[in-house]
Amino acid sequence: MTATRRSSVVPELLYEEDSLGVFLLVTVVLGGGAAVLAGRAVALTWRPWWQVVVYSLMLGAAVRFIHFALFDGTLLSIHYYAVDSSVCMALAFFGFQAARAGRMIAQYPWINEPDGPLRWRRKRR
Repeated sequence: MTATRRSSVVPELLYEEDSLGVFLLVTVVLGGGAAVLAGRAVALTWRPWWQVVVYSLMLGAAVRFIHFALFDGTLLSIHYYAVDSSVCMALAFFGFQAARAGRMIAQYPWINEPDGPLRWRRKRR
């Protein structure tokens, strides 16, 4: 495998378009932004974490459709669907955990205190 071929393998694993900008715009900014909001909504309504997975898989399908409709991407590609869904899922869990930590601290201030932006801990007595 030549050096030229080896350097193009990593981008091909993440996105199929000719531009990294398209991947960043559609998958990370649009899909990831929606995923953060979905994770936040799940946490703020006290629903279980596994619903984040369900919503992330739906967002992955929506992101795959945007790639297909606007940028001639492959609609039915398990590989790129998994990449899009993984990015959405990671950002959705970030939004979920940040909102859950904020809610636990705000709703139970006599028990919990902040332990970073994504965590809380019991107050020491």
